[in-house]
Amino acid sequence: MQREVTMVWNRCLQVIREIVPEQSFNTWFEPIIPLRLQGNVLTIQVPSQFFYEWLEENFVHALRRALDASIGRDGQLEYSIIVDQGNERNRPLAVQMPTTKSPQNAKPDNVNPDILRSPFQLKNLDSMDLDSYLNPTYAFDNYVEGDCNRLARSAGFAVAQRPGVTAFNPLMIYGGVGLGKTHLVQAIGNYIKNNYGDKFVLYVTSEKFTNQFLNAIKTDTLRDFTQFYMQVDVLVIDDVQFLQKKEKTQEIFFHIFNHLHQSGKQIILTSDRAPRNLDGLEDRLLSRFKWGLTADLQTPDLETRIAIMQKKLQAEGVYIDDNVIEYLAHSINTNVRELEGVIVSLMAQASLTRREIDLDLAKQTLRNIVVDSDKEVTIDTVQEMVAEFFNVTVADLKAKSRKRELVYPRQVAMYIAKEKTDLSLKSIGYHFGGRDHSTVIHAIQTINDLMTEKPETRDAVTKLRSYFK
Repeated sequence: MQREVTMVWNRCLQVIREIVPEQSFNTWFEPIIPLRLQGNVLTIQVPSQFFYEWLEENFVHALRRALDASIGRDGQLEYSIIVDQGNERNRPLAVQMPTTKSPQNAKPDNVNPDILRSPFQLKNLDSMDLDSYLNPTYAFDNYVEGDCNRLARSAGFAVAQRPGVTAFNPLMIYGGVGLGKTHLVQAIGNYIKNNYGDKFVLYVTSEKFTNQFLNAIKTDTLRDFTQFYMQVDVLVIDDVQFLQKKEKTQEIFFHIFNHLHQSGKQIILTSDRAPRNLDGLEDRLLSRFKWGLTADLQTPDLETRIAIMQKKLQAEGVYIDDNVIEYLAHSINTNVRELEGVIVSLMAQASLTRREIDLDLAKQTLRNIVVDSDKEVTIDTVQEMVAEFFNVTVADLKAKSRKRELVYPRQVAMYIAKEKTDLSLKSIGYHFGGRDHSTVIHAIQTINDLMTEKPETRDAVTKLRSYFK
């Protein structure tokens, strides 16, 4: 029985291949699976509701010709539409749909010839050409690996080597601002583009995708838009969180996602938060985001921050003393983008003032950036304020001396630094003469105890706090 239905469908495909262009044939007819033939009714399985609607809208005439040739004029067509892929426990769920148009009376389709040509030839829509919109400077070679990003980087490289073949489909990378999400996914895209010439890679932000979709609706070119995206081999969508509450955009993306995934195409996504925290996205989309691998990018640790700066400086052909790099790495622990921004500012300051890049220039530059970015305080301002309050010098706070008149202000400064900056205990210790984190912990605990026991300590800390508001 199965052999018979396969033979009938193969005869249908022979007819269809002569009618529709090769690109359209590969996209819309190769994925179809013939299920059964009962009498004169042929049932074919299609991957999605959207797929079914597209066939009904654009290729009824070709299907009618195929049925006439393989079954006869009384041949009928029925669709089996997969609406849920299922899982290990549950089989895929499909619904049966008869053809909604009368194939017997179908007239040749009045289809825009641009739809039947390869959509990559379309030039009248924003992004509707072969430009991948990838930045060639983003590569694995200049992506610094550390504990903060090792899983995401390894998964990304595996996808780049075997797009659409690994279990990491979709691959979702999430993390805060400036942690390297865009760099990583574009590095994947560039690797595939450079090593798989037959695959079309497209990078697009969710905002751009939404604007294209709205423009397609306005200009009545939605079919062009959809067919274009359905023929992408590797689709990279950046910042999917911006699809929140855009119901129509989510719907079209859902259909495109299904088609690409079922066709073995690679999907790569980024977000500023984990899928479970993406409020405003449909559950069916969120469930699909979890089909593959979700990997997070965390704030880079000290060693990774140092490596990032060294890599950036090497690329710029600039040499900076290790003590300056270490100072900056200890002072900035937010994200990669801020690290790189500080380096650029530092080089600009050195060029404009014709100075060597030393520790003093680094401190001056960092202080200016902190003011500009509305950060409340730096470790330097804490030390300066505490030193002035206790009538000692900043050098005294960093010195090795264990005199009571210096130990107490040093401990207060460490306490304020932990409270008012985002620096780690290790970085705070570094700024106080290279002390280790256990010394900082002891200082914080000591000041906590003294604030409970001695009003003068509580008053001093309260007054110092007020200086940083």
